[in-house]
Amino acid sequence: MPGILSGDKLAGRIPYQGLVTFWRAPHTQALENVDLAVYGVPFDCEIFYRPGTRFGPRAIREQSVYVGLASPHWPFDFDLREKHNVIDYGDIVFYPGRVEDMLSNVENEVGEMSARGIGTLGLGGDHLVAYPALKAHAKTHGKLSLIHFDAHTDTHDGPFLNHGSMFIYAAREGLIDPETSVQIGIRTYIPPDTKFNVMTSHECLDMKSKEIVKKIRTLVGDNPCYISLDVDGMDPAYAPGTGTPLPGGITSAMQREILWGLQGLNVVGCDVVEVSPPYDPSQVTSILGATLGLDMLYIMAASPALQKVKAKESMRAAQS
Repeated sequence: MPGILSGDKLAGRIPYQGLVTFWRAPHTQALENVDLAVYGVPFDCEIFYRPGTRFGPRAIREQSVYVGLASPHWPFDFDLREKHNVIDYGDIVFYPGRVEDMLSNVENEVGEMSARGIGTLGLGGDHLVAYPALKAHAKTHGKLSLIHFDAHTDTHDGPFLNHGSMFIYAAREGLIDPETSVQIGIRTYIPPDTKFNVMTSHECLDMKSKEIVKKIRTLVGDNPCYISLDVDGMDPAYAPGTGTPLPGGITSAMQREILWGLQGLNVVGCDVVEVSPPYDPSQVTSILGATLGLDMLYIMAASPALQKVKAKESMRAAQS
């Protein structure tokens, strides 16, 4: 098989052998000279329907060992790990049921990564885990543009912060700019007064991926941006292992093609959320989550915004 290591180089990399980290990246929480960090948030306390996303980070990591066996990661023509220092930070931990602890711990630990110019990939967990990551990156990079893939807008204007309301909270708090943000794959109620740019799944399916990419790039421009990808944005035929599946979504092929087209934007952080392994014994959803996570690492590696922060940090360190 092209791209698969052979002979002695393959020893210790068989997918079902050895300890599991994302893409076999070293597990460390030392952040010196790190370019890209993967972290997990095993959380599902705020989901409306079927729980199980607490098992998402572990399942995505497990399948990344299989997905990442071929090198380079298709369709890219280089091994990202030869040019960038990629780590698996491990899970950001909190006592079960302590939602405020989860929010605080994610904000603090991702904030430390962001302040060093590290691009972050979060593995969820229900979608609320994106909210503290946005807070963390906004502290470093200022107001962000959100590129949001989902079946739902997650802008429910309710009295509580949860996995269906966090983006309206983030907009009101000035973490994200809705007018330069875009929500893709939506096929539930859209608030009439929303300032977010919304592309429904049916609109996407009538368009080509390159047209969708063009619209996203026009809206986001040079702003620092965050990609949040709920796997239920895709049709359940492609991602059945999720808590709130809805028919009529985009294909997994379209999802990947759109991501590839975002390379070069000022992406400072990403996440893959709502993978719920109990509902997909085939592991297809976890395999897809791992594949999309690898795509996102390649996209972030090309981010000018991250290089800018890194340069400032290097200058500060040299002067101190």
